[in-house]
Amino acid sequence: MPNGPRILIVDDEPQIRRFLRASLQAHDYEVIEADTGKEGVRQATLQKPELVILDLGLPDTDGLEVITGLREWSKVPVIVLSVRSDEADKIDALDRGANDYVTKPFSMGELLARMRACLRQKAEDTADAGAVITAGDLVIDLAKRLVTVGGKQIRLSRKEYDLMRILASHPGKVITHQQLLQEVWGQGYIEETQYLRVYMGQLRQKLEQDPAAPKYLLTEPGVGYRFQAS
Repeated sequence: MPNGPRILIVDDEPQIRRFLRASLQAHDYEVIEADTGKEGVRQATLQKPELVILDLGLPDTDGLEVITGLREWSKVPVIVLSVRSDEADKIDALDRGANDYVTKPFSMGELLARMRACLRQKAEDTADAGAVITAGDLVIDLAKRLVTVGGKQIRLSRKEYDLMRILASHPGKVITHQQLLQEVWGQGYIEETQYLRVYMGQLRQKLEQDPAAPKYLLTEPGVGYRFQAS
């Protein structure tokens, strides 16, 4: 029997659930299933999964409402798996608390990689203010507000550091443009996405070995950015 992390699949399509169940069990995950939003929340309450894979087009409620409901009491990682590909849907799901968003049709390899990133984030609890985050030769000491690459201290402006801190505190999670702008610049700047392009460019110049092909600071086109720890 699988003895890895417990995964809750909330999807009303039996063929998708069968495919995911077989694929996840082959990778030693334990799988729980639900075909409605209400049942998904019930299973999340009873079974305490370590990660939720959630469709948005459920028969009884929109999956976005499921995310909102879960976030009222749980920090369980949620990966949305949906046919909806509009940027607005992605942003809404992420703003409500989803950790990631994968569009159907999807690559199982990519989904597994994103699951591993979410589970690492949960296990490491890097949101701790005293955490030291390491990714290759990049080290971020949140307590000391110190960033080094290959042992050399990198001087960041206040805004650059704030962006780096927010992204690095949630490795693998997509942070939307609006979330970053609100956190770093304030509510009045949530439409000023050019600020992010400029500052992310500056961060990549300082932290990435090849700024044109970043390894740590990745772009989710039209949605936001993610910090890739490995």
